[in-house]
Order: sequence, then structure tokens, then C-alpha cells
Amino acid sequence: MSENVSYLAEGPRVGIRHFTPDDGAEFTARARESKALHQPWLFPPTTAAAYAAYAGRLIGDPTKAGFLVCEKDGGGIAGFININNIVEGGFQCGALGYGAFAHAAGRGLMGEALGLVVEYAFGPMGLHRLEINVQPGNAASIALARRCGFRLEGFSPDFLFIDGAWRDHQRWAVTAEMKRRESGA
Repeated sequence: MSENVSYLAEGPRVGIRHFTPDDGAEFTARARESKALHQPWLFPPTTAAAYAAYAGRLIGDPTKAGFLVCEKDGGGIAGFININNIVEGGFQCGALGYGAFAHAAGRGLMGEALGLVVEYAFGPMGLHRLEINVQPGNAASIALARRCGFRLEGFSPDFLFIDGAWRDHQRWAVTAEMKRRESGA
């Protein structure tokens, strides 16, 4: 990645930007390296064809927004955060999904990036509410949601079909008003 990258938002160590078709080789290599970290929770694309289809859905669908988490020191992809199922009108909500790549896990980069995505969603995107649905055994994902100010709102049995079965999920959420109160604005 060139040093002239333009981020949608940036913090001290990471910047977020949209997926591009050119990110496929790095993204899929990182996903293959991170298979043990991701499974059984998520299954990011590991081939060029799978990445092209995945990125194409994020790039061309107004109900989705995909963000790559890039380390500012060198620009390498550290992870990804997607906002899915964006509903406008009276709801103004989206559902977050995310994953760190193994080389970046445990370094606090995803917490910084999730904060940037939340600000971007509540700012330029004009959303009111974000949800994270996470399997109860995924301690790292739950800790990230909690650290970023999401509140536990409930439990959804048999919520998502993942890895061949319907999986239970906890539902975490944050609203623009919660973030404004948190910041004292």
C-alpha cells in the first residue's frame, strides 16, 4: 500500500478505508494465515474468486458498507469491519461484523478501528444504531464490543446459520445518543 492512501477516518495507529478489487491478494493471504483464529466464528474469503464476490457485494450494495482496517505504519491490512443489513428510514440501523487477522490480533488495533467505524457510521453515514450479534463463546468479540461501549441487549437462539448449524447469539448495540452522552456532547 502506498504512503499516499486516503482514509475515511484514522486514529493514531490505524486508518479505515473501503474494500477495493486490488486488495484481494493481501486480504486472502491474511485470511488463510488466520484460519485458526477465525474458526468456528467466521469464514472470510481465502481465494481470489471468493474475495471478488465478497468485495463486489460490499462495494455494490447500498445495504452494506465494508471497511478495511489498515495499519498506518506500512498500510498493511490488519482486519475488516462490515456494516450489513443497513436499513434507512425510521430505523437507521446496521449490523456489524468484524475480524482481526492473526498478525494484528491482541494489539488493540481492532478497538481503535471499531471506534472509527462507529463514528463514521453515526457521522457521514447518518445511522442511529449499530448492532453486533456474537456467539456466546466468542470471548474476544464480546470483549471488543464491551470495550467499544456496546451494551448487551439480549439473546437470540438459533439466530444465524454458521458452519453448518443455526447458532445462538448475544445481541449488543450502541446508538448515536449513547455515544454523545459518553463523550459529554
